[in-house]
Amino acid sequence: MNTLLDLSDRLYLDVADFAHSTPHWFQWLAEVWTEAGLLLFGVLFLAGWWRAREGASRMMALALLAPLATAFGYVVSESLKSLVDEERPCRAVIGAPASLVACPPHGDWSFPSNHSAIAGAAAIALALSWRGIGRLTVPMAILMAFSRVFVGVHYPHDVTVGLLLGGLVAFLVMKAAVRPVGALVETARSSRSAAVVWCAGRGPRAHAPAYAQEPQRARHGAY
Repeated sequence: MNTLLDLSDRLYLDVADFAHSTPHWFQWLAEVWTEAGLLLFGVLFLAGWWRAREGASRMMALALLAPLATAFGYVVSESLKSLVDEERPCRAVIGAPASLVACPPHGDWSFPSNHSAIAGAAAIALALSWRGIGRLTVPMAILMAFSRVFVGVHYPHDVTVGLLLGGLVAFLVMKAAVRPVGALVETARSSRSAAVVWCAGRGPRAHAPAYAQEPQRARHGAY
């Protein structure tokens, strides 16, 4: 265990030295991405919900579950963080250059990285709810995790565990809850409330041909 932690320390120093050797504009991009990346995941949640309004109930259920599963990933990460009182590397690693962003105060522990847990959970949740989007969200999550080490506020093992933990929690939540949430979506889509139906979407039936919505006897010419 100590060997792995020593390796993480060395990797942290290597990344910190590399960060300080990059141009100021690149450092600025990393500082922006470490926070703004979370906002982009939020935009993707909204886009996923909007496109699912015309999809099957299971598709809408997964879209609704995606942000919820991500929230669960954060809660589990934060709970673990409160049990492992690991000091931030920007304060604990001897000889490390100053972090690019303000070092969080003592008591805001380092392990695991909540940002990475959120990113990992969001990446997996979106990949499960939106076919093909994983090619975008997984690299986004990895870049988010790396940026936390780059700006100097997390060890490599913090972000690695955060990514894996968040992704695992999101996967389990999505798989466990998709059926009951899908049933709720079906109920919402048959509601008499226009607002509820608008939120849940009408599903594929909204674009079905007119004749497909007529009574069966009418389609066969019975009068």
